[in-house]
Amino acid sequence: MGKLGVMVCGHGSRDVGAVDEFNQLVTDIAGRLPHLPVESGFLEFAHPVIRDGLDSLRNQGVDHILAVPGMLFAAGHVKNDVPSVLNQYAHDHGVKIAFGRDLGIDPKLLKAARIRIDQALSAVSEDIPRDQTLLAVIGRGTSDPDANGNVSKLARMLWEGTGVGWTEVGYSGVAHPRVDAVLERASRLGFKRILVFPYFLFTGVLVRRIYDQTDEVAARHPEIDFIKAGYLNNQPLVVDAFVERIEGIQRGDVDMNCLLCKYREQIIGHEGAVGAPQEGHHHHVEGIGTDGHHHHHHGHGHHHDDPASAKAVSETTAAE
Repeated sequence: MGKLGVMVCGHGSRDVGAVDEFNQLVTDIAGRLPHLPVESGFLEFAHPVIRDGLDSLRNQGVDHILAVPGMLFAAGHVKNDVPSVLNQYAHDHGVKIAFGRDLGIDPKLLKAARIRIDQALSAVSEDIPRDQTLLAVIGRGTSDPDANGNVSKLARMLWEGTGVGWTEVGYSGVAHPRVDAVLERASRLGFKRILVFPYFLFTGVLVRRIYDQTDEVAARHPEIDFIKAGYLNNQPLVVDAFVERIEGIQRGDVDMNCLLCKYREQIIGHEGAVGAPQEGHHHHVEGIGTDGHHHHHHGHGHHHDDPASAKAVSETTAAE
């Protein structure tokens, strides 16, 4: 039946801290799957690249790979770039690669986000009630309206689930409103406190920029208490969600929400994207950007055979 292995496909970053945090998350995932070899790689900016991790699995005798995106939402990287790498590798080396779905809007991640928000609020004075607190949820921002819309849905659910008075949504780049714009707007709504929550997995230049822009807006509005919540990182519920995605591949639970995918439907403003070919766009930044001590292979977990089988989804299309 073949030997199973797990591949966690990261985005990659020029920031060494972000790479370290990703590697720690993969180590935590491997600790939850001691019966499987677990490897990882990056799409861009860092080593090892995805092909390196796949090579390591093959060298361990793995011929059936359960791959998951190490990213929050299904935008271009998850719909195009990572599947393109996996499909080409499967074709070139004759291995079976099943690609799992993105984390998406998930109850576990909502709870993890609430924990980060509660931690931030517990560290400050309680003289400002929650109903006088505005929650600003900051997403990464993409050219995919479906992924951007998920940030708005997440923010709405956090508003209803945390007891804050209101929520606003901003993005660190690509999409609007940007961080400084949304915080300036929020500052005019009459709330005594604004809590800024970067909905990111890891640190990096974007998260630091969010915090820096928060400080800049706060300096212009000393009458408002601005506080900064931590990003998700390897909060245990995040690890749980990744393990659930990996195990879901073996149950055939790999379908992403494609109802509003710009590659399948003519979404207003993106009509020309329907049917676009699935191809990678990051070859020029693959494996560059971090310090030398990261230019080596990272291994995770134990190496044992597993008889379980998984549904093949290596023919994933750009719409998925």
